[in-house]
Amino acid sequence: MRARGSRLGAFLRVWLCAGLLLAFGPGAAWAASLTVEDSLGRRLRVTLPVRRIVCMNSDTVEVIRTLDAEDRVVGVFSEIVREPEFWGALADRPKVGSWRDPDVEAIAALKPDLVIAYTRNPGPILERKMAPFGIQVLRLDLYKVAALEREVLVLGRLLERDKEAARFCAWHHQRLGAIQERIAQTDRRPSVYMESYTDYHAVGPSSGGHEMCVLAGGRNIAAVLAIPYPRVTAEWVVSQNPEVIVKPAVYGNGYSLKDAAPFNKRREALLGRPVWGHIAAVTSGNVHVLDSSIWTGPRAIIGIAYLARWFHSKLFSDLDPEALHKEYLETFQGVAYHGVFVSDYPGGAGR
Repeated sequence: MRARGSRLGAFLRVWLCAGLLLAFGPGAAWAASLTVEDSLGRRLRVTLPVRRIVCMNSDTVEVIRTLDAEDRVVGVFSEIVREPEFWGALADRPKVGSWRDPDVEAIAALKPDLVIAYTRNPGPILERKMAPFGIQVLRLDLYKVAALEREVLVLGRLLERDKEAARFCAWHHQRLGAIQERIAQTDRRPSVYMESYTDYHAVGPSSGGHEMCVLAGGRNIAAVLAIPYPRVTAEWVVSQNPEVIVKPAVYGNGYSLKDAAPFNKRREALLGRPVWGHIAAVTSGNVHVLDSSIWTGPRAIIGIAYLARWFHSKLFSDLDPEALHKEYLETFQGVAYHGVFVSDYPGGAGR
């Protein structure tokens, strides 16, 4: 009887899952909830429909706009005001504090069905403070390339935007796959020093920048260090003698820039650092600064395209990151392409 009961239980579970899949398809208005797995690996039952969303970071807002569901965003992170031209009317939505420090009272006043935040920031206190209001918190990073497509599909299912999610994921998978196929043609992996926003803090293992470096065919010299953003010294970088140096920068948003002057100024500062004159990247000029909007996040594929050009200039001589960026903005964000997103560069010295 125990074995038969186990088989019956398994059958019922399969039947229930099949029923849920049918119930939560497009137009299934009678569905009450949906269980999803977030970026922390938690299984959360989210009450449906999700009509009112508070977004604690730009990556969430960007993906929701990709899914053509921006009308459901009722509250946004405070820093969105730095990029009004890019975000349009979304920048005018009520503010709920920063991505690290939420304004709990402001969130509660908006009565959202769901708050979406990064996995680590804000911390678990966000769930504890939202619980008395009956407000659920979903943790989705949406900035790590390896998990991006899965997370977009999760959000698409929750918002009944499966078609839009699948469209983006197919585009992303194809564009990234094309770069990967070409990188597989060479065994060369140039050494790269990738510095984070803070000077002399390298981009180390498990960070989004490290992932981008590897996907673009580079060898991150900080990959052997123990933490995602280790503090390093100028002498250590010299001792590693990287062939390429890359640094992201925040200037409000490259979408609003008229020329590369801010990025060029930061690049010149890198080239002129004490004792760096003999680093291979410095002597060849293979030093680059790129805008934060294409450094991890939903637009990381654009940053990867630029990195591939800088790491393997001959292999990717026909790759046009700017055209790829234009395609993304016009297809998925509904905005015209303009702005400047990288420092001026001689094409890279990779092979």
